[in-house]
Amino acid sequence: MNPSLNPVVELSGAGYAYEDGPAVLTGVDFAIAPGRALALLGRNGSGKTTLMRLLSGGLRPGAGSLWLDGTEVSYDRAGLTRLRTSVQLVVQDPDDQLFAASVEQDVSFGPMNLGLSAPEVRARVDAALAALDITRLRDRPTHLLSYGQRKRAAIAGAVAMAPRVLILDEPTAGLDPDGQERLLDVLAGLRASGTTVVMATHDVDLAVRWADDAAVLTPAGIRFGPAEALLSEPALLTEAGLRQAWSPAVAALLRAHGLLAPDAPGPRNPEALAAWR
Repeated sequence: MNPSLNPVVELSGAGYAYEDGPAVLTGVDFAIAPGRALALLGRNGSGKTTLMRLLSGGLRPGAGSLWLDGTEVSYDRAGLTRLRTSVQLVVQDPDDQLFAASVEQDVSFGPMNLGLSAPEVRARVDAALAALDITRLRDRPTHLLSYGQRKRAAIAGAVAMAPRVLILDEPTAGLDPDGQERLLDVLAGLRASGTTVVMATHDVDLAVRWADDAAVLTPAGIRFGPAEALLSEPALLTEAGLRQAWSPAVAALLRAHGLLAPDAPGPRNPEALAAWR
C-alpha cells in the first residue's frame, strides 16, 4: 500500500483457525488503501475467503486486530454496524446472498436495517439499481433472474449500503466474456463514484488488466505490490499455484526483440496488442 494513504480498513498481526483445524492465516498485516483497485489472488485453500471475511467483520481474528479509520473495531453491535456501513462483502455465489422475493426487496434490506427513513432507503435502492444497470429488474422475482443478473443484484444490495470499500469474491466467475466486460464497466463506474473495490480472483490476466495493486497469498505469506510488476514474477505465481499472466509475458517478449522500450507499458490484452501493432 502507498504509505502516504491512510488505510480505510487494516488487519494487524491477524490470525485465524477454524474449530478443530490448523491455522488458516497467521500474523497477517493487510491494509486497504482508499481509491485503489486491489486484486487478491491465491490458490483454493490459501485463505482468500477467510481474509475477506475478517476484513468485513464476518469472522473475528483469533489473534491480532482489525482497524477501521485508525480505530480498532469492537465486535459488539455498534462496532460491527460501523464496520459494515464502511465495508461490504459480496460472496461468490449470489444464491448465498439473495433471499427476498424481488430485486427491490432484496436491495432495500440492508438500508432498512440501518433504520433509515423510507425516502432515504428508496434513494439508495434507486441509486444502487442504476449503478448496476438493473433498474428494469426492480420488480423481478429473484428466482427468475439469470446468473449474471443475480450477480448484479447481489452487488446492488451491497452498494445500497453506501460502503467505502466493496469486497467481491470471484465476481466474474460463471459469467461469459460479455458479462465479464459489462461487470467491469459497472466496477469502473463504482470506482469513479469513490468506492474502493477489492476483487478476489484466480484470473491473473484480469488482475493485471484491472487492478492498481495486487496481493498474492502463498504458503510463505502474502506478497503485496503494484499489480503489473508483482504479477510479472513467474516464481511468485508458481509458488501461489497461479498460471503466468499473458500481458507481462508478451511485454517481455516485445522488449527482448527491441519492439518495446524498457520503461514502456506493455499491452494488457489481445485487443490492445492488435491496436498497438
